[in-house]
Amino acid sequence: MSEQPQIVEHVVLFKVKPDADSSKLAAMVSGLNGLASLNLTLHLSFGQLLHSRSSSLTFTHMLHSRYRSKEDLREYAVHPEHVRVVNENKPIIDDVMAVDWMSNGGSVSPKPGSAMRVTFLKLKENLGENEKARVLEVIGEIKDQFQAIEQLSLGENFSHDRAKGFTIASIAVLPGQADLEALDSNSEIVNSQKEKAGDSIDSVVVVDYVIPPPQEANL
Repeated sequence: MSEQPQIVEHVVLFKVKPDADSSKLAAMVSGLNGLASLNLTLHLSFGQLLHSRSSSLTFTHMLHSRYRSKEDLREYAVHPEHVRVVNENKPIIDDVMAVDWMSNGGSVSPKPGSAMRVTFLKLKENLGENEKARVLEVIGEIKDQFQAIEQLSLGENFSHDRAKGFTIASIAVLPGQADLEALDSNSEIVNSQKEKAGDSIDSVVVVDYVIPPPQEANL
């Protein structure tokens, strides 16, 4: 059986202004989800977050997309339609964070209704490659510890301009929201990860997201 080819993961977290007009937010949801029609994108979904778990950074919405290569991601970034949609929606955005990584984490398009646990890690300064590799290894172990995870994608960020210093990223895809709640209630897994990798981690951003049906204005 041949090894699954790598894909590029692209995750953008948005903090929408609390006083944003609902019609402008609906247009943003529609416009960003419309980018799924670009030939460059293997998968694209945008919508409101279920939870944003971070003491220092708060986000409201997430865009997740996948590409065949870094070159396709670069072409997407400068595509006129992408640039137009981004520029149109800047007035209602308070903050943005984006992370990109290479992954062989599963099938291309998670099903609508699937739940995603997205984790970004900022590692402590002056860590060596062995420590980084250990952190990635610990993240990878969760798929064996929690059987409901359908896909696990993880890797090291290669785009640093908007990542706020976060360097390690992962996405766990589960069948639905109830599985996220079951994962949270499994203190053994949480404590095991903290024990094995906690000394290497400076800060964490965790967000939960449920993939909406195509083009649904998930406000």
